[in-house]
Amino acid sequence: MKRFGLSSNERIKSRKDFENIYSVGKTLFSFDKKIRLIYVVEKSDNGGGVKIATAVNKKFGNAVWRNRIKRILKSCFRLNKNEITEHCINNNILLKVVFSPYHLSAKKNKKIEQKDLLPGLLDILKKLKSALE
Repeated sequence: MKRFGLSSNERIKSRKDFENIYSVGKTLFSFDKKIRLIYVVEKSDNGGGVKIATAVNKKFGNAVWRNRIKRILKSCFRLNKNEITEHCINNNILLKVVFSPYHLSAKKNKKIEQKDLLPGLLDILKKLKSALE
């Protein structure tokens, strides 16, 4: 597993997983309300880890803008995933997480960059780690 990579087995792809996360998952918001995180914690027998996905509703903007948001969120997560991943592996927890924008839209935030979302993502990861303990 690459330290700053995001391999295919670290991603949520199945519809069943998404439905499970949205129905029974817990929600956290970043301090600036730009990012929403929905997560589910499961016990794992084979070591644990973190699986993530990004989801952006069509109402937020056009396809180019939505894909840019997803790329930025994934990039921010993979650069800061080590602490949360180690915690999950040490405690045999499988953490499934879906990131999505909350108070962002293409009309309000035409030009969005990684520096705009990184503080909120770091805050939400800190909240997530304290919720797991």
